[in-house]
Formats: sequence, structure tokens, C-alpha cells
Amino acid sequence: MYLLRTRGRPGNYVITPKNPGSSYGLKPDSLIRFRILEVIRGKLSSEYLVLPGLLVATDDFNDQASPYTFVRPDGRHGNCFATSYRSGGQFLLMFKKNSDGELTVYWYALGPVNEQLHSSDDPWLLWVRKQAKPAE
Repeated sequence: MYLLRTRGRPGNYVITPKNPGSSYGLKPDSLIRFRILEVIRGKLSSEYLVLPGLLVATDDFNDQASPYTFVRPDGRHGNCFATSYRSGGQFLLMFKKNSDGELTVYWYALGPVNEQLHSSDDPWLLWVRKQAKPAE
């Protein structure tokens, strides 16, 4: 289903937002460099990935029970995708290729594909790791 599952930390902007206040509910015009902390499933040739998004100073943890079936609160309006990332936070990122062949986490409207994690022992992360293991 997913081509790549990773745990990453947002770093800095590669492209800063032109007008951060106007991005609510829209695809951000800014790009964030994520440092990949762990590849759970798939292959990655770099320790960094770049994603559209906005850096924020507030947490946006999913308020549902794990395993999640619904996006975190930031994605429950506008374009149905969570596009904000807490500076210094950790996120579980599930990628697919878009129609241009590029990896994206913005492929499953209202889906939990870029959830903020509480820690490296977050229940959502533990569940995804278990699901990603090859059958023995």
C-alpha cells in the first residue's frame, strides 16, 4: 500500500512561506526539509526529504485512539490534509508516489499519513512498525 514509511523530524524551510497566514486549508507554498530518523519500510537513498508544509510552534497530536483511522486535527478542515509540522517534533510519514512520480504524504484525504508522535515509543508508531514487519 505505502511505498515508504518513515519517522522524521522537520528542520528548516527550503522555501519559506510567502504569506503563512493565508495557507489555512490550502496546500502550503513552502517546503520543509525533514531529517529521516528511521526508515520503517521501504528504501531511501538520503537522510533528508523535502515536503510542502508549514512549521508551527504548537503540537497537533491525533486525539483518536491508536491505531488511527482519521487525520490529526489540522487536517480536519480546508483541503482535508494536515500540513503543519511542529518545529523539532517527530512525525510518522507514509509516502506514495503522486501522478508526477514524486513521493508525497498528501495522497489520502482525512487519512493518518503524517501524524505527530509523542516519542519513539508512541503507540501509533509501535503499531505501524508491527504492521510493516514482513510475514514470518
